Amino acid sequence: MSNPVAHYVKVGALPDVAAFRAALDRLGLNLPCDAQVENGSTSPLGQPVSAGRLRIGNRFAIHPMEGWDGEPDGTPSEHTRRRWRRFGQSGAKLIWGGEAVAVCPSGRANPNQMVLTEATLGAIAALRETVLQAHREATGSTAGLITGLQLTHSGRYCRPTRKDLPEPRIVFRHPILDRRLGLSADYPVLTDGELRALVEDYGRAAELAARAGFDFVDIKHCHGYLGHELLGAHTRPGDYGGPFENRTRFLREVIQVVRSRAPSLEIGVRLSAFDLVPFRPDPERSTPGQPGPGVPETCPTPYLFGFGVNPQDPVQYDLTETLQLCELLQSWGVRLINVTAGSPYYNPHIQRPALYPPSDGYLPPEDPLVGVHRQMEVCRQLKARFPGLIVVGTAYTYLQEFLPHVAQGAVRAGWTDCVGLGRMALSYPELPNDVLSGRGLQKKRLCRTFSDCTTGPRNGLISGCYPLDPYYRDSPLRAQLAAIKQRMRGAGNA
Repeated sequence: MSNPVAHYVKVGALPDVAAFRAALDRLGLNLPCDAQVENGSTSPLGQPVSAGRLRIGNRFAIHPMEGWDGEPDGTPSEHTRRRWRRFGQSGAKLIWGGEAVAVCPSGRANPNQMVLTEATLGAIAALRETVLQAHREATGSTAGLITGLQLTHSGRYCRPTRKDLPEPRIVFRHPILDRRLGLSADYPVLTDGELRALVEDYGRAAELAARAGFDFVDIKHCHGYLGHELLGAHTRPGDYGGPFENRTRFLREVIQVVRSRAPSLEIGVRLSAFDLVPFRPDPERSTPGQPGPGVPETCPTPYLFGFGVNPQDPVQYDLTETLQLCELLQSWGVRLINVTAGSPYYNPHIQRPALYPPSDGYLPPEDPLVGVHRQMEVCRQLKARFPGLIVVGTAYTYLQEFLPHVAQGAVRAGWTDCVGLGRMALSYPELPNDVLSGRGLQKKRLCRTFSDCTTGPRNGLISGCYPLDPYYRDSPLRAQLAAIKQRMRGAGNA
């Protein structure tokens, strides 16, 4: 049976920008792509952008990249400090959250996720100073550098005590995701009272983030975690479910308590602006040790279990409520929106386009360039509708050699204000500095989307770029990862 990936564009094999543009044309994708990349003060990527009290010194942003590698007490480890140091060295002037930090111990996605409490405040404040020092050493100044902290509760994907022990905190019954987690029909749903208590947890955490010196906090509403799931809680009764006003109540209340307890902070929201139904490997096209391409799960229609998804055709997005939410965020004084999509747990091809799936994923059901275009197009629509917001775009890593060309074109054309880097910041954090200085790319360090940074933590290891970063590549962890992948292939062949 043929592998669909064999027919997709191999971005890294394209010889030049003309060939890349031709590949886009063959796929019918209209992406801005400049022929030449400028540097220094003439580059669109080197221009500052401002909103309210924030003045961001250039157009590169580092996305939150949680490493599953903090200490059990919620403080950063040396692995964590190294990753944040590299974020500072990147030259990007917007450090969006560094990584997801839980607002309470029970809301951790893994037992090594950082938690912001009085006890951990000093260590997390020092982590921010690590970013500033590294940035100063790399660029000569911290002028225009904006640092935020992403505040989160992992909701359905909580694993606070053991990496192999899911402890979901769900806000509504999801017929597909409940089944995947093995949840019984009477598994408890968070009460309205418990959600109100969590609002206060966010307020306390924001106050601590302000004391730690951060410029803003991100109220995470993406990737299937608590805030994002609440936006899709159409079937939930009570104050936090059903009508749009109720499904956005939690976010509104969190913003209000942050304003009250930490008025010096700006507020951002990383938002899954659209979603699709969960996908799974096609059993008819799977082979031993190799998942098939993704296919949508069978689901009832109207599909009432997501946000930004067409209820009548849930393999298509619908931005009606997304636009309504952005209108509200703007009216609430939120000035920073980081646009992402879906969830890495149930439809990673729309959230993180890649040729090679993580261990619990599936082969991409479309050329990943289609997924890049989808996210960039949604970002373009939001920026066009809300020109007063600072909008950060996502999905650029897959562009590899041509990332700077598309990034510059997107900023020049007004598709986005800032270009966010996630996986690329693990393998090659200095990319922004190299682009802006005109040094050119270090092509051997470009992320090729092998997905080991996801497969590792899915199997109990810390996250990092195992193929390209010597810190991980030359460590015993890589041998452990290789053994895990070999066992998985062997199990598929059994």
